[in-house]
Amino acid sequence: MAGTLFIVAAPSGAGKSTLVNALLEREPAISLSISHTTRPPRPGEEYGRHYYFVERAEFEQQIAAGTFLEHAEVHGNFYGTSLATVQALLDQGRDVLLEIDWQGAAQIRRAKPDCVSVFILPPSRAELERRLRGRGSDAPEVIERRLHNSREEIGHAHEFDYIVVNDGFDDALADLQAIVRAVRHRGELQWKRHEALIAELLA
Repeated sequence: MAGTLFIVAAPSGAGKSTLVNALLEREPAISLSISHTTRPPRPGEEYGRHYYFVERAEFEQQIAAGTFLEHAEVHGNFYGTSLATVQALLDQGRDVLLEIDWQGAAQIRRAKPDCVSVFILPPSRAELERRLRGRGSDAPEVIERRLHNSREEIGHAHEFDYIVVNDGFDDALADLQAIVRAVRHRGELQWKRHEALIAELLA
């Protein structure tokens, strides 16, 4: 039985990466798909663990070769998800999680309409700005661009299956985990998973 594809999107500063990392610790059966990007690594980020950092020319060659399930330009940098990697994990029965932007999410929903999408919102615009400035890793002009772009990003939140507000981290994480567990207990999945049990009960 194929796994479920989860996609999680949010504006920069909403706490998406921190929530996703905590979810993966609690739900080890989910595999994180590592994206390719042309942006430079931030302090502490490692190639192959956080992203595959590539040059723009190489990324454009991969686009032309049809390598990506989705790709988009975000804040002046390209991001993309390997189709072969994701499909191999799903075919093995693994659940897969993609951390992407709304543009990539829209592409994936068209390619894989049975995916499950979640959008993370900050509790307020003031808190979003505080988190972005508190990172200490982005130049002021980058922060301003991210704040400006967040309006368009948040405007697409209604397109997602679920919305989680990251007001308190523990509550937001519990909400995200509840979504994963609810999806795993959908009738059609449980029917396939427990065919032998159901057959016995119906005998």
